Amino acid sequence: PRDSSSRPSVMVMASQTARQLSDVVARVASAAAKANRAQGAVRLVAVSKTKPVEQLKECYDAGHRDFGENYVQEMIEKVPRMPEDTRWHFIGHLQSNKCKALLEACPRLAMLETVDSAKLANKLNAAVPEGRVDALRVLVQVNTSGEASKHGVEPGDCVTLAKHIVSECPRLKFAGLMTIGMPDYTSKPENFETLRKCREEVCAALGMSESECELSMGMSGDFEAAIAMGSTNVRVGSTIFGARDYSKK
Repeated sequence: PRDSSSRPSVMVMASQTARQLSDVVARVASAAAKANRAQGAVRLVAVSKTKPVEQLKECYDAGHRDFGENYVQEMIEKVPRMPEDTRWHFIGHLQSNKCKALLEACPRLAMLETVDSAKLANKLNAAVPEGRVDALRVLVQVNTSGEASKHGVEPGDCVTLAKHIVSECPRLKFAGLMTIGMPDYTSKPENFETLRKCREEVCAALGMSESECELSMGMSGDFEAAIAMGSTNVRVGSTIFGARDYSKK
């Protein structure tokens, strides 16, 4: 009789996307451990902009739940095609006139990471569905590199905007700060340090614990350095999904 070990395995090999996700998950855990951070202290958001839903589903099937999108229309198209327990993060620049469309399409949006004005906060607050039980968690985006091309408030204005969200936007929950970094989407230590100082100032002004105030910083090129400097939320795209094709946006 033929040796059964010579038969093709019926197990499906993990896809390349799932393998790359697994590698990033391991790198996040290793960086957190080196920084003496507790297990689970850092959330990995898989940034899936311009990528087909099939790739997102490969990550979902591997156990991943947090996904980040940059474009409202793309998110509107993807949300209905993913399982209901997918945790969506909106991480792109959001025009105030798109708030209603975004929250209608994704009423259970887990987090919006790019609030950069009181006007946007007000529009979001008004757009949160009536039936939503919990407040929408939002981060204030801070421009830590000082570039005119980058969205976000100046570091000196983050306290004012955080206070506005807390006092004037009852359907929003101020959950922390976010930054993008340098032109090539990597960050220098001073960008991360600026965001940490902003957190100190915001927490002092609001009377909140720093452990309650998230830092969303670190992307494919620098997430390990960001974790070493206190990031609680890293946004990794191309390292998981491969290079992006913007012609398909």
